[in-house]
Amino acid sequence: MVTITTWNINSVRLRMPIVERYLKEHAPDVLCLQEIKCQEQQFPYKAFAELGYEHSCVHGQKGYHGVATVSRIPMQEFSRHDWQDNGEARHVGVEFPSLDGLVLENVYIPAGGDIPDREKNLKFGQKLDFLERMTRWSEAIDRPTLLVGDFNIAPLECDVYDHKALLKVVSHTPVEVDTLAKLHAAHEWVDLGRKHIPAPQRNYSWWSYRTYWQGKDRGRRLDHMWASPDLAALSRAHTIAEDTRDWEKPSDHVPLMTEFDL
Repeated sequence: MVTITTWNINSVRLRMPIVERYLKEHAPDVLCLQEIKCQEQQFPYKAFAELGYEHSCVHGQKGYHGVATVSRIPMQEFSRHDWQDNGEARHVGVEFPSLDGLVLENVYIPAGGDIPDREKNLKFGQKLDFLERMTRWSEAIDRPTLLVGDFNIAPLECDVYDHKALLKVVSHTPVEVDTLAKLHAAHEWVDLGRKHIPAPQRNYSWWSYRTYWQGKDRGRRLDHMWASPDLAALSRAHTIAEDTRDWEKPSDHVPLMTEFDL
């Protein structure tokens, strides 16, 4: 069995204590991080190596964004796509020679700002364009691939705490959901979160820092793990480590982990 985790960590250096705790408690074979918020030379390679994650592929930048994949299994960098078309570090792809060349794509899709209108909000337009570039890329995939990360979209009505209240809120608007659906269809991706936790069961991965303390469970499912159909058939379990949201100095996202019969 091989286990793979994805987690928007919201600053890897700041949150290294909870990353270490998670790795010791759950021991995934591979960890994909988003929003690492550091340059590649600042990444805590030594700390990960001491935990057994000696293989790292990092795409970082100063202060913002950034993605990293660390592994106990040998891997090599496979690709870096600039789907934002502005040089931001939002993607890194790796492949695993010992796992029949499995490709793992780690992505941090833009949040999109506050106004769901590309004419009034440049960031929202960039988000939609990012997804459209990913869709064209997906159409050409010809290898078993796992696409993971913070997609910043909760696509289903049951993926948010209040569907009607969030229809005009970025992350759950109809245009975002429709655009994500086109990406999903482009490779016939299988949503592992909903394969193993079928709708309408509760399934959240993010809670705002501004309201979490109220204890009202105002969550959204913004983080996802999608697999090529053949690879999805090998998934055996999918779990969400919600308890990490209550750890000291937490990320506003929690880790997702899928187990594969590989």
